[in-house]
Amino acid sequence: MRRANQLVGKTLGELAKHIKPGVTTLQLDKIADEFIRDHGAIPTFKDFPNPYGAPFPASICTSVNDAVVHGVPNNETVLKDGDIISIDCGTLLDGFNGDSAYTFCVGEVSEDVKKLLRTTREALYLGIENAVAGRHLGDISSAVQDHCEKEGYGVVRELTGHGIGREMHEDPQVPNYGRRGNGVLLKAGMCIAIEPMITMGDRSIYMMPDRWTVRTRDGKPAAHFEHTIAIRQGKAEILSSFDEIENI
Repeated sequence: MRRANQLVGKTLGELAKHIKPGVTTLQLDKIADEFIRDHGAIPTFKDFPNPYGAPFPASICTSVNDAVVHGVPNNETVLKDGDIISIDCGTLLDGFNGDSAYTFCVGEVSEDVKKLLRTTREALYLGIENAVAGRHLGDISSAVQDHCEKEGYGVVRELTGHGIGREMHEDPQVPNYGRRGNGVLLKAGMCIAIEPMITMGDRSIYMMPDRWTVRTRDGKPAAHFEHTIAIRQGKAEILSSFDEIENI
C-alpha cells in the first residue's frame, strides 16, 4: 500500500512540472500513463467502470475550475493562466491500490481561489488528525465540514472518500460531513482515502453527459485534495505524499 501510494505522489509530482498555460488535459494524461507504467504499475482509473457501466477512458481525472471531480482528459481543454486543475490519480502495484488528488494552480490565480485551495487542504489534514484508532468516522467528517463551512464554502454531499486496499473502492464510505461520535469505529490497520471536495459557492453539483465529469451548479470553482492513510494508535500514517509536488 505504501509503495503504491508513494508512486501516486511521484506521478503527481511529475505532472506538476508540466502544468502550465497551453497544455491540454490529454497531454497530462499521456504523461501520467507512461510514468505509472514505466514504474511497474497499472493506472487504476483506466477503464474503471462507473455505476452506469461506462468505463473511464483515461489514466487520471483532470477537473478544471468548476469541475469538482472525474473530469475526463481531452484535447479540447487547454489550460489557461488563472485556471485551477484537480488531478486525481490511482495506481495498482503488486496487488494493492494507491489513490491521491491535488488541486494545482495554473499560472497566477486570484486570492479568493487561493483561499479555497488552502482551506480545502487544511481540512484534509484536520480530517487526518481525527483518523486514529478508537475514534469514529464521523470525527473525520465533522472536522472537514466544520473547517470549510465556517469559511462559507460548500461541502459536497453526494461524493465521498472510501476504504481502499486490494480494491480501489472498499467499505467504509468516508463523507466530508457528519457528526462527531457517529459512524464506524476506527481500528488500527484500516486504510481509507480522505478527500474533501469543496466548492466556493453552493454545494449543489450535476453530472455532464459524459456520465463522469461532475460540476458545480453555480459555475464557481471547486477544490479537491486527497490522501490515503492507515489508521494507527495515536496518529494516522499518511501513505501518499505531496512532497514531490511541493518540493519542485
